[in-house]
Amino acid sequence: MKRRTFTQLSTLLTVPVLSLLSPPVTATSASTGPAQRGWIFGGDMSTLAKAEDLGAVFHEADGTENDALTILAGAGMNHARLKVWVDPADGYNTAETVLDLAPRVKELGMDLLVDFHYSDFWADPERQDTPAAWTDLPFSDLVRAVYDHTHQTLSALADQGTPADMVQVGNEINNGMLWPTGSTDDWASLAELLDAGTRAVRNSTPSAEVMMHLAEGGDNAMFRWWFDSATEHGVDFDVIGLSYYPYWHGTLDDLRTNLHDITTRYERDVVVVETSYGFTLENDDDHPNTFDEELAGVAGYPATPEGQSEILHDIAEVVAAVPDGRGRGVFYWEPAWIAVEGNGWDPTDPDEGNAWENQALFDYTHTLLPAAEVLARG
Repeated sequence: MKRRTFTQLSTLLTVPVLSLLSPPVTATSASTGPAQRGWIFGGDMSTLAKAEDLGAVFHEADGTENDALTILAGAGMNHARLKVWVDPADGYNTAETVLDLAPRVKELGMDLLVDFHYSDFWADPERQDTPAAWTDLPFSDLVRAVYDHTHQTLSALADQGTPADMVQVGNEINNGMLWPTGSTDDWASLAELLDAGTRAVRNSTPSAEVMMHLAEGGDNAMFRWWFDSATEHGVDFDVIGLSYYPYWHGTLDDLRTNLHDITTRYERDVVVVETSYGFTLENDDDHPNTFDEELAGVAGYPATPEGQSEILHDIAEVVAAVPDGRGRGVFYWEPAWIAVEGNGWDPTDPDEGNAWENQALFDYTHTLLPAAEVLARG
């Protein structure tokens, strides 16, 4: 894939940035009702660019070689999620990567969800490292950095005709983001950082929905605590996103209880923005896989293509049954993260393998699995 030079990217990102001191754009703090666009079948495609550059090939269910995005779109995928790191070690998952992939997403008729991690590395409940370039900034400058990074990336997308349709201000921010400053130990500071990201979305792409995303989708008490705190501090958002991995995050009943409660309590739509399941317990590289026999036992579904299809059907059924149409859909986490040498978990280590290939939606011949069409049906 052709990469933009630093100079070219800088030109794209040189856009007027509204002052943080200017009045925020007026926005509705709650979504106005059930989604009008229909069922979301999304996929996080963040590792695709690197996989392709390293020689990955993909096949339709009949064995025909094709582009992974095209294959998934043909199976019904209608949203793509792309994460943004600030300055990652391998140069992927940057604003540049998103700008390169977005035209392909839009040409296939998909909507685009941009997932800001506000980190140089993975951000999740156990790790929310401040980007190296931001670590010594005074708080006011850190707020400005969040705004500028968000606004510049989204403005560049809009300027090239591929605007974001939905934006995550943070990734799995159960315990906050940009640690230690943005920890939930200091909700006032966290709310100000979230506000900077949200205002950047509203000002750069007014049509985009703002998502707040937590992990542990079966933990209703945690969701109530977090969103009660967020609303008390005036955090502005449209959609609740959650991660639900059935081997880590409780039972389907736990998920159902949480979804029904939070959509009513906060009058927002909800999306399961991360889920996955293994189609095998075998390994396709030398790196141990996250999903193993023990986790399959916890979830209670076989680690087979049929078991993968069954659990995804059941998750989708729970989301679709949320009252008043507020269950918007499901994103599969990394459907195309196949085992390609050099495309491992740690971008600082090119020799590390992939821990996730047995949870992809492509088997070890890189052929589409039937679970993709299950998610498309909802």
